[in-house]
Amino acid sequence: MLTVPAIIIGILVLYLLNAIKILKEYERGVVFRLGRVLAKPKGPGLILVFPPIDKMVRVSLRIVTMDIPAQDIVTKDNVSVKVNAVVYFRVMDPQKAVLAVQDFLFATSQLAQTTLRSVLGESELDEILAERDKLNSQLQEIIDKHTDPWGIKVQLVETKHVDLPENMIRAIARQAEAERERRAKVIHAQGEFQAADNLIKAANVISKNPQALQLRFLSTLSEIATEKNSTIVFPLPLDLVKAFMKNKGKE
Repeated sequence: MLTVPAIIIGILVLYLLNAIKILKEYERGVVFRLGRVLAKPKGPGLILVFPPIDKMVRVSLRIVTMDIPAQDIVTKDNVSVKVNAVVYFRVMDPQKAVLAVQDFLFATSQLAQTTLRSVLGESELDEILAERDKLNSQLQEIIDKHTDPWGIKVQLVETKHVDLPENMIRAIARQAEAERERRAKVIHAQGEFQAADNLIKAANVISKNPQALQLRFLSTLSEIATEKNSTIVFPLPLDLVKAFMKNKGKE
């Protein structure tokens, strides 16, 4: 039979085994002793927590990847869109994360959702689509400012997807098509202008020597002949006829 001292020793051994806690390298333990928090968090490694006097809260120091659900947003130019994002943050001060807020994960998630709606609601659709880096930096700055008293550092905020209504997608497609047509017309007009400018320069050169016009005419005939056409219709330059008339007159 077990004696009283053996029972007491057994109870003490079980108590000490229960008091031993092992914290991983990325974990810290915020210990409350008789309801008052200790000066510094404990860990990593082997620590002793003596229940019921002590109570420990584990806090991870790794980067947390939090997905922000799609939010219904009305932009500044009255376009309804759905936008989701992702937030990367980590706990820098475990004590503040436990003492300053009841649940820092839930609080950060709600803050990120409200900030996403407010910031994008003040922007136009073109800014949301074209200036994501600027908006992401603005979101990161605002969320980090509000979570700093909680001992949390927001490292990055990225908007993942912008879901547009069907009518807006068609409107953007028509706008892009019109923009491409405008550029094509501008490029074509610039080409015509450059061609006209070069034709004027060529005409000035040819006008100084009438024989150059005849050579150009014969060169054009040779180019047409290479196409194996059955019938060739071409105008007869008057300068070419005048050259023959002068020769005949001299004879």
